[in-house]
Amino acid sequence: MSLRNVKNLVILSIATLLAGCNTTTVPYVDIERYMGLWYQISAYETSFNAGLVGVTAEYTLLADGSVQVYNKGFKETLGGPIDEILGNAVVVDEASNARLKVSFPGVPNFPWANYLIVVLDSENYQYAVVTDPLCYTLFVLSRTPQLPAETYSMILGQLQDQGINTDKLLLTPQPAF
Repeated sequence: MSLRNVKNLVILSIATLLAGCNTTTVPYVDIERYMGLWYQISAYETSFNAGLVGVTAEYTLLADGSVQVYNKGFKETLGGPIDEILGNAVVVDEASNARLKVSFPGVPNFPWANYLIVVLDSENYQYAVVTDPLCYTLFVLSRTPQLPAETYSMILGQLQDQGINTDKLLLTPQPAF
């Protein structure tokens, strides 16, 4: 491959990364209603969630308006060792509250919103889907450990309508209650 082709490939790759996945966030999130415990129903596997089951995210609104983020999962089995991390989030887009910047200790902190709410049960706040600007991550969340099959199928359809790849989603084992 010539040097010119390599340069063009690099430029194309950077442009693709900067363009992101071109998804749209939901119009509005009542941040107080969004707070609380969410169960991860499915997700893209990444280096930070590989091998985790029983994954939950708990959001707590703090007095300064920021959000405490507590993510927890179990390694390999529901009885396995706990893997947890505590972070913080701030709303980036106050008109919609659907774009937040989440940071965790020891994790690179980028200057842009990295928590985009792209699907939300705006009536009851019983399910949500979150991604990032590059669609590297994707998390289907529910207030309950299991989600009815028809609801999950509807969510997948909404994601596909937005051009988000649902083929890479892996179901997350959760305890049965």
